[in-house]
Amino acid sequence: MGTPDFAAKSLDALYKAGIEVCGVFSQPDKPRGRGMKLSPSPVKSLALEHGTPVYTPRKLRDGSALRLIEELAPDLIAVVAYGRILPEEILNYPHLGSVNMHGSLLPKYRGAAPVQWALIRGEKKTGVTAMYMAPELDAGDMIDKVETEIGPEEDFGSLYERLGDLAAELLVKTVSRLAEGKVEREPQNGALATFAPPITKEMRPLHWEESAVTLQNLVRGLSPAPAAEGEIAGIRFKIFAAKAENFEGNDQPGTVLSADKKGILVRCGEGALRITQLQAPGGKRMSAADYLRGHPLSL
Repeated sequence: MGTPDFAAKSLDALYKAGIEVCGVFSQPDKPRGRGMKLSPSPVKSLALEHGTPVYTPRKLRDGSALRLIEELAPDLIAVVAYGRILPEEILNYPHLGSVNMHGSLLPKYRGAAPVQWALIRGEKKTGVTAMYMAPELDAGDMIDKVETEIGPEEDFGSLYERLGDLAAELLVKTVSRLAEGKVEREPQNGALATFAPPITKEMRPLHWEESAVTLQNLVRGLSPAPAAEGEIAGIRFKIFAAKAENFEGNDQPGTVLSADKKGILVRCGEGALRITQLQAPGGKRMSAADYLRGHPLSL
């Protein structure tokens, strides 16, 4: 059960490992692209290429999805970024259980946006946790973890890509261990749990009164999508890359300190933020240096 590219990597790994996939559940087709044409999810597309039956139920609690599961009679359900909450009767159906590959080191960052929040909170490491699924969100017993360092300039796009690869490897390992009966359950310590709620549009604006480090981490966590936004010299830009720098001075937060080939340096509540990639209204994403060649800022 999965939907985006992140999950398609795991499905592909199962195929390559020779593990029988009796069926695939994914989100219904959605409008995509300029023409907003209905298109299948990456997981559905991959499954169809392999001739695997694909199901895209809009409801999971009316009994129809459970009947499909009963017809497929899987030994195990593997969930990777499906985007739906499974009812208990589906979770409990397979005799080997239902497992999930979650993009954090649980019990940290339970919820919908663990990769983004690890960056926004300035974490130095993250990873993927294989766990048994439970009715409470991301609270099931853990099976295994894989840990990775977060690069100092890594953003959501690059980290999400890497974690997708790690999740795929961990899923194959987990399925093999489950088949061999070599799995021990480790309960999560709920007292250590933190949460990663969905990203909202209200989070996008940069408030220059905050520290440069805080704003740098927000930019990283929202890049490339939905992208942070900041007002610079009266223009609201999307901001894709920025770096915090030390700065001492009496300038007000939001003041443009310099604008040159190194980027646009903006005073923050603490330090300054050098913006290196941005997008002007109606424009394309580009380096700040390229933008400034055609649109010099008056300081």
